[in-house]
Amino acid sequence: MPRKPKTIPGPSRLSGILASLNQDPKPHLPNLKSIRLMYAYRNDHFGARHFVKEDLPRIRYANPAVDIQVEKRLKSKEEAWNPEMVVELKNGTTHTLDLAGKWSSAIFQELMDLSAGPWWQKWKRERAAAGQPVLPPPPVQKPKTGAAAVLP
Repeated sequence: MPRKPKTIPGPSRLSGILASLNQDPKPHLPNLKSIRLMYAYRNDHFGARHFVKEDLPRIRYANPAVDIQVEKRLKSKEEAWNPEMVVELKNGTTHTLDLAGKWSSAIFQELMDLSAGPWWQKWKRERAAAGQPVLPPPPVQKPKTGAAAVLP
């Protein structure tokens, strides 16, 4: 028979994932029909890559009917092209956003400004009135300790 742990276990991995998917502001995008992203497979376009990793799962969770396509292209050092996101709205208009040199939070805010609707404007006004940033700051990573701090 296994021994009972003397400490209370922390939150499960699933509860952490659900907390990140449900964090405010929830990206409810009623005017959005599809998103198509194109960025470098590696070594470039870091803001777009972080947007896909951090914010795109939240958008998919809140908007399951939205068509999302992500294209990761190989890019050599000689090639010079910028990452882009093509946003198609339900009224048929298409917007192309240049993602070069932008942080993932700036990309998220630009997408929300484009397709979220009046609730997003209200959210921004409330946050500004309270003296808080529109989007919460990214989580601070803990410094590495022990062997992980020394090894590459």
